[in-house]
Amino acid sequence: MAGKKLTPQQENILFNKGTEPPFSGAYYHNTEKGTYHCASCGQALFSSDAKYDSGSGWPSFFKPLSGEAVATAEDRSHGMRRVEVLCPHCGGHLGHLFPDGPQPTGLRYCINSLSLEFKKKES
Repeated sequence: MAGKKLTPQQENILFNKGTEPPFSGAYYHNTEKGTYHCASCGQALFSSDAKYDSGSGWPSFFKPLSGEAVATAEDRSHGMRRVEVLCPHCGGHLGHLFPDGPQPTGLRYCINSLSLEFKKKES
């Protein structure tokens, strides 16, 4: 972990695999252009160009910034089998990946706002 000061809610999500309530996140309705980074270590994760409204209640993206921008792992918690999305730098829990997103990838990276830091694109 890189040492950014996190709130207790951010620590719970990033390092205890928690989640925020749907439709509550600061970035759910964000439409500004820029880049989403890991709130813990600053790793660049997603571009606003890949963000879309999935109706799920969490910020959703159809692809990461690059092939190395995020990591995934199998998650068998809560009696389900899901794909967990992680920060490849600090290992923080970001959210989950589902195969029901839009084209061109058909993927939905469903990410907690509290695990993210948004950096607005300079004009």
